[in-house]
Amino acid sequence: MTHPQRSNNPYVRMTNLADARLGAEAIHCTDDFFADMNRMLQNHEPVWKEGVYDDNGKWMDGWESRRKRQQGHDHCTVRLGLPGRIRGVNIDTSFFTGNYAPSVSLEACYMAKGDPTNETNWQEIQPALNLKGDSHHIQTIDCDEVFSHVRFHMYPDGGVARLRIYGEVVKDWTAQTYELVDLAAMGNGGRALLCSNEHFGTMDNILAPGRGINMGDGWETARRRIPGFDWVIVALGHAGTVSEIEVDTAHFKGNFPDSCSIQAAFVEGGSDEQMAAQSLYWPELLPSQKLSMHHVHGFTEKVAALGPVTHVRLNIFPDGGVSRLRIKGHIVAEGERS
Repeated sequence: MTHPQRSNNPYVRMTNLADARLGAEAIHCTDDFFADMNRMLQNHEPVWKEGVYDDNGKWMDGWESRRKRQQGHDHCTVRLGLPGRIRGVNIDTSFFTGNYAPSVSLEACYMAKGDPTNETNWQEIQPALNLKGDSHHIQTIDCDEVFSHVRFHMYPDGGVARLRIYGEVVKDWTAQTYELVDLAAMGNGGRALLCSNEHFGTMDNILAPGRGINMGDGWETARRRIPGFDWVIVALGHAGTVSEIEVDTAHFKGNFPDSCSIQAAFVEGGSDEQMAAQSLYWPELLPSQKLSMHHVHGFTEKVAALGPVTHVRLNIFPDGGVSRLRIKGHIVAEGERS
């Protein structure tokens, strides 16, 4: 199975700061007569509902304004789920054909508290870009500033299925120095980097907030027909010492892994591809554990004291699905390894 938002997308290993699961919200728009502005922030792929209409017209999975009959254009302000440095965007017009926005641009700002006002200074990060219908438009954003909000412009009107804002989470860790935190959580900057297979469900789902809402809201591999096992490598949001682990198989009943193990290491350099090979030799953080269906498996006593680590590798035997992975521990200072 192909995941369109991941194909040929160099930013797929980054966090989508505009993911509704992380709390991203469209807080204002000039018009969303045909389709609610917050639909374009949903994590799941856009869907087409043949023959489905509401009181205003054809139901569309995205943000769609009415046909503009006066001067001006439509725009929407989005509060990002997490502040961060924006590295790329994917403007997706899936299923919008005769009603897509012909051109768009993107501005951003940072607000330490609250939301933008009429006095807010916006910075353009994506100049006007021509769009095509039913297509993905992936663009690089060359900027090192931290942003908390974006303002998305459509010229003059129309629809967009998804707006994905890829970047690096910027988090103030000083307040959590002594707290037990989920170092792998998407909201703390954790990122799924590589995996052996993600045929049914994408690897980044295991780091999302809350429990999975269904079997599609997790990482699930194809049925393995050759010897071996499946795995996923996760970069933690901050280096830390791990003391608790949770492996949740929510909604996976006839397809949960038989068992799992976890390896970990403090990685200081090299490419992701090199890391995949080296991860075979990482020390064991959690020895092989039997799993059961639709269950949160908590581990504390069997978690090895490896000291500070930056990456973990979850191995599942031989294949199957995992809904969430929680790697809980205490952060360590930059450069500290003792």
